[in-house]
Amino acid sequence: MMSSSAPAPAAQGAPQHLRPLRRLTARGRDEAHRVASPLELLFDLCFVVAIAQAGAELVHAVAEGHPGQGILNYAMIFFAIWWAWMNFTWFASAYDNDDALYRVVTLIQIAGVLVLAAGISQGFADHDYMGVWLGYVIMRVAMAAQWLRAARSAEGPERRTALRYAGGVLLCQVGWAGLVLLPQDARGWVYLVMVIVEMCVPLYAEREHTTSWHPHHIAERFGLFTIIVLGETIAAATVAMKSALAEHDALAGLLPIAAGGLLIVFSAWWIYFVVPIHGHLRSNRQSFLWGYGHYLIFASAASIGAGLEVAVEQAVGSSHLSTVAASAAVTLPTALYLLTVWALHSRHFKVGIAQQLVLPVAALLVICCTFLGHWAVPAAGLVCALAVATGTTLTARMAGRERSAKAAAGAA
Repeated sequence: MMSSSAPAPAAQGAPQHLRPLRRLTARGRDEAHRVASPLELLFDLCFVVAIAQAGAELVHAVAEGHPGQGILNYAMIFFAIWWAWMNFTWFASAYDNDDALYRVVTLIQIAGVLVLAAGISQGFADHDYMGVWLGYVIMRVAMAAQWLRAARSAEGPERRTALRYAGGVLLCQVGWAGLVLLPQDARGWVYLVMVIVEMCVPLYAEREHTTSWHPHHIAERFGLFTIIVLGETIAAATVAMKSALAEHDALAGLLPIAAGGLLIVFSAWWIYFVVPIHGHLRSNRQSFLWGYGHYLIFASAASIGAGLEVAVEQAVGSSHLSTVAASAAVTLPTALYLLTVWALHSRHFKVGIAQQLVLPVAALLVICCTFLGHWAVPAAGLVCALAVATGTTLTARMAGRERSAKAAAGAA
């Protein structure tokens, strides 16, 4: 059952910021010109602040010789950031009415992610997750309030879906309290169990009724967040380069890393946006897999920036890591990004074995670049650029053959 009712119109002549409170009714899935709002863009930017903090702590942990613990902490904290962002994104795609109350509750969620960001350092250093937990609770309780408001305006299966979302979100917050109340040894198990429970809430809530999320709007929102994360990757690498040049005369050694990093980021952007994915998002089964898989896309894209910082620190002697370990900090997340984008996006639009193999082969070659010493990062960048060029060439040839076939058929 799909709900296609549109929000009630604002009072005629009333300015946007003075709209009265309205019913939080579902928007239409076929609504024309559905694009991201300024509030959603602000929401994304504030979430990237938390991602930047997590990336900085990951760099510190890896550079200090604790990559395993650093990656584990990063994965745990990144889940909290990503899950809160994604839940809001899908809700807003279905229910955003842009009235005053909706804006206030969304701004409370933004405040929550800033509290979470402030607690990230303690989480990495002392395994003290109080700040992260508190920020997450603020975001999720505000999200539950949005669902309860939607339930007041809905009936039947749609109302039950909204109540299930609200109840599931609130119950999960009780479970997450184990991260701050239980002994250290039990927290890993609490985390694993709660991740599974959180990810099951949408599956349970939408059993009877599918919320009216907008495919084009969802694709745009995820694409914009990918751009922001890639931009943060460039910013982090730039700061690392600036700091290194201020303290060391190592321009010759840093230029290849900078060039390789830019090629990786530019290629990552190209590969993600080369296909219009919104046409593939037709059902919850497809969209859930696609949305959940973006945990790996966002996390790997952000990790590339952290890896470039590690590579810079190793190149100027500020890290005790080996060259291979520093190179792996860049090549492994790059390979993961290529594989996940292929699995979620590209493979649905590739024709023939040659096109299908471009990104998986490129990911394998990027991993092999790990062992090229100081040339690992520029080599990985060249592999990514060649993957883009190869994919573009194969697609152009396929389109040319199709045009020739149509022309021949028309002539006949």
